[in-house]
Amino acid sequence: MIMETITLPHLHQHSLHAILFQNLSNASFLRQQLLEGNTDFEYAFLDASVLFSRSQVLAACFRAINDQLQRRMKSKNVHSEIVFSLSPNNNISESFRRFGVSETTKDLLAIKVGGGELGPTQVEQHLRQHVEGTPVPFTDDKLAEMRDEARLRKVYKLDSVDDAEAYVLGSMALKGS
Repeated sequence: MIMETITLPHLHQHSLHAILFQNLSNASFLRQQLLEGNTDFEYAFLDASVLFSRSQVLAACFRAINDQLQRRMKSKNVHSEIVFSLSPNNNISESFRRFGVSETTKDLLAIKVGGGELGPTQVEQHLRQHVEGTPVPFTDDKLAEMRDEARLRKVYKLDSVDDAEAYVLGSMALKGS
């Protein structure tokens, strides 16, 4: 089993199921499922090329779940709120263009909050059945291999991505405060 189940501090009842996929070949199909509102595909599909670290992703998940619990969400569900939480600004459509799955996504992080009636095994089976890519460990090292530094510099308006994670986490935390 390559899927990881993660429990965030203070949010034990909202576990995260995450799988990182490399060499994705059906990004357009996955994006279409989201655009059509197919409830079988209620996941946060993140383009891994614009992710710094696990900490960044988990911070976005924490914020999205917390906003859901406090009824402060700005998007339609907790999964889209995760994508939105990664952005340094309040433009929802721009957040999806920059951080969500697109036609050109080659590496994808899929996250499911909770799972509802589905257990972790069913979530993993569903993703493996519908995501055409190679599952790999969700580690900082793997994310670094997938990173598109030019895109990250543009998205976050950085001179360099070296040691920029604290800046990125800070910009995420300050958004909307």
